[in-house]
Amino acid sequence: MKRTLSFLFHRATIAGAAILVQLAALVLMIGRFSKYFPIFYVFFSSLSAVVVIIVATGRSKSAYKIAWIIPIILFPIFGGLVYLFVGKTKLSSRMRRKMEKTRLLGERSLAASEPILADLEEIDPRAAGQARYIQNHAAYPLYRHQYSEFYPLGDLAFPAMLKELEKAERYIFLEYYIIEEGIMWNSILEILARKAQAGVDVRLIYDDLGCIFKLPKNYDKKLEALGIKTERFHPLKPMLSAALNYRDHRKLLIIDGHTGFTGGINLADEYINVVEKFGHWKDSAFLLKGDAVWSLTAMFLAMWEYLRGEPDTLEDFMPPRLEHLPPNGGFIQPFADNPLDDETVSETVYFNLINRAQDYVYIFTPYLILDNEMLSALGAAAKTGVDVRIITPHVPDKRLVHAVTRSYYYPLLKSGVKIYEYTPGFMHSKAIVADDRIAVVGTVNLDYRSLYLAFENAVWLYDTESVLQIRDDFLETLQICQEMRLSDCANISAVHRAKLSLIRLLAPLL
Repeated sequence: MKRTLSFLFHRATIAGAAILVQLAALVLMIGRFSKYFPIFYVFFSSLSAVVVIIVATGRSKSAYKIAWIIPIILFPIFGGLVYLFVGKTKLSSRMRRKMEKTRLLGERSLAASEPILADLEEIDPRAAGQARYIQNHAAYPLYRHQYSEFYPLGDLAFPAMLKELEKAERYIFLEYYIIEEGIMWNSILEILARKAQAGVDVRLIYDDLGCIFKLPKNYDKKLEALGIKTERFHPLKPMLSAALNYRDHRKLLIIDGHTGFTGGINLADEYINVVEKFGHWKDSAFLLKGDAVWSLTAMFLAMWEYLRGEPDTLEDFMPPRLEHLPPNGGFIQPFADNPLDDETVSETVYFNLINRAQDYVYIFTPYLILDNEMLSALGAAAKTGVDVRIITPHVPDKRLVHAVTRSYYYPLLKSGVKIYEYTPGFMHSKAIVADDRIAVVGTVNLDYRSLYLAFENAVWLYDTESVLQIRDDFLETLQICQEMRLSDCANISAVHRAKLSLIRLLAPLL
């Protein structure tokens, strides 16, 4: 009874019920004025027709357009309205200011990166072109001789995170999609509270929808009472809103502006395998030290200003230069991606890496929901002799999404792409590595939500030791994976194939 009451009065349940009431009210209003139904029908059908034209001529991906156009046509009375409420990408003035702030924060270091870009140009002009794209279109500079380390499991990264947190003297910034009370978060929280009491500026951003069933009500107020400044990204509200579509999927832990963590792990116990939800949880984290951490700091401060509405004096957060970094060559470029600037940075970076690979491309991804362009790029690389391999989970965290992921196996395998499932459990790592020279690691999944609808971050790497660490982790992980074959996809009934085809058609809306 207690659990039932808790569910019934949970704010997610209340918000969902409120949205359903709004939809029901619209239906009742039309029913109440049934004698005017022909007028309603003509008006809303005309509205839906206009919306279809807007969607079809917009800048979204073709698959995303089709996923919206079909339900709008099938349900002309409500389809157009629903799109206008939750599907339309409307850029608010606040969001414009936030993105401009991001650019200004990044541009502080752009001039300093020009000599580094010139050095990379001499070594590898194509890699330099990629770095220049990130600089010009995401406003994040290129760095050289930074320290980086790839952790193949959250279990291994967690002690390092605690160790670095204890060293904080000025500020600690955290931005995570999921936080849940338990051994991992409670251990971090104890340090955060202690540091805040000692005068360290501690700030936390968490995604409200990502934590909706993970954290108690008013948890942000509890953290504020501990001295931890806290903001929820796009809090769930009992109304239809396009804001619900955009989530903060980033994972950032920044200490004093010179040490930062990112990667796939959130702050919950399954990410360090203290508890088991979907078998063994295979994830990764990435440690960065040096000047490049300023880019991570810029990402956080821009988001903080957007949510808090309070501008900061940037000079207050400039870190001292680390004089004794462990030797680590190569080039590093952290970058952020957002869904509202018409620039699909993460997707473009992935495309370039895949299209320019000569020997191999290895990919970790928990979800494999591709548009035709990405499907073609992977298939074309494999057909030209590049060794393309992808590791996905064997144990799903979301059965429907896993079914969609598996529906892409057949066309990929037919093109020569090799696919493996991580048999011990769920594979949540997000990394791609090619030719022993280039890699990307961060929060970006190979699916529509990550590439087009979420705020994400990643690090582009060229010729660093961590590139080889990612490669080695992939090859070691293959030893405990099950290779998928065409025969595994051949024995599917026609009905099941039709169902998967429909799901794939609507996958951009999942």
